[in-house]
Amino acid sequence: MNRIFYIIGKSASGKDTMYSRIVAELGLLPIVLYTTRPVRNSEQEGVEYHFVDNERFRLMQESGKVIESRTYHTCHGDWTYCTAADSISLDKGDCAGIGTVESFLRLREYCGKDVVVPIYVEVNDDIRFLRAVEREKKQSQPKYAELCRRFLADNEDFSDEKLAEAGIDIRFENNGTADECFCRIKKYISELREDID
Repeated sequence: MNRIFYIIGKSASGKDTMYSRIVAELGLLPIVLYTTRPVRNSEQEGVEYHFVDNERFRLMQESGKVIESRTYHTCHGDWTYCTAADSISLDKGDCAGIGTVESFLRLREYCGKDVVVPIYVEVNDDIRFLRAVEREKKQSQPKYAELCRRFLADNEDFSDEKLAEAGIDIRFENNGTADECFCRIKKYISELREDID
């Protein structure tokens, strides 16, 4: 049975870095999400996301291709993210995905509880806030108001109660170096993959 190792964490927790390394170093197949938000300076179509407009997203929904979606009411308008059925290749091997607690639950409902494995990346708020500011400074048009909105919203979206309700009980602390956190995640995934072989 192939699995989806699903990276979850607050903004600026390092989940994008962990996801990229898991795909590259463990050979997991990436689940590339769709989004209506603008492309960041360092992003490429089909790598971090598939960038679509609202009309294309609506057509995807109408055709039944959307497994889960979430829309954020940002300081710059509504931005939607979604997982589409054509993004998942479980027939070809283990996959890696990235998202929220809610998207994890919907994906687990769609694919099965034993298929979707949560990988929760956790960072102290002070470290996370400084990382978020440094990342935003690199954008051609920094969106600091949106950074603050997301930072505050994460406290509710990733509360201990919501994590417990979702059955997310293992946490990977990323307060030190990314290498330390990745090594723990890599060991965890490798052990789970060995168990099924």
